[in-house]
Amino acid sequence: MSSPESRMAPRLVADSESEMTEIILPNDANLLGNLLGGRLMHFIDLTGAMAAFRHSRTYVVTAAMDHIDFIQPVKVGDLLILKSRVNRAFNTSMEVGVKVWVEHPQTAVLLHVASAYLVFVAVDQNGRRVRVPEIQPVTADEQRRYEGALRRREYREAESARRRQAKQAFAAQKEMETSAAKQG
Repeated sequence: MSSPESRMAPRLVADSESEMTEIILPNDANLLGNLLGGRLMHFIDLTGAMAAFRHSRTYVVTAAMDHIDFIQPVKVGDLLILKSRVNRAFNTSMEVGVKVWVEHPQTAVLLHVASAYLVFVAVDQNGRRVRVPEIQPVTADEQRRYEGALRRREYREAESARRRQAKQAFAAQKEMETSAAKQG
């Protein structure tokens, strides 16, 4: 991909910006002629991965899509415009924000239809995690997103710990029930 030295130089948010445009066809839609939510999530994942790849300059894998808002439907024939950029880089992971707009071809009206936050992990060709360069926010908006990404990471970590504890408590309860059933 690129040398480790050049990969670790801090990068600007703007260097990660990526954009993808798709025309929505019938095979992308449900029976009402609306874009399928799963298909939209696929487009979001691809666009987010492009931003993460541009920042890390190595392979990336999706670790989480921890928030997505579907604001309004997208119809067959609409143009879907997706824009992504890295909000913050951690050790081996990056949070990427993706915003999605629809452009109505006849009117050229743009409407915001979805937003999502994703986490990507940088890996080498063997799937082992690799460090990513720092990101340098320049504008006030980039700084706001940078700070928000840390808050969202802390929330994700707390939620992950809560789920682990709940799983352990459930397993302990099942073990107690199994032991009680064997004794009784």
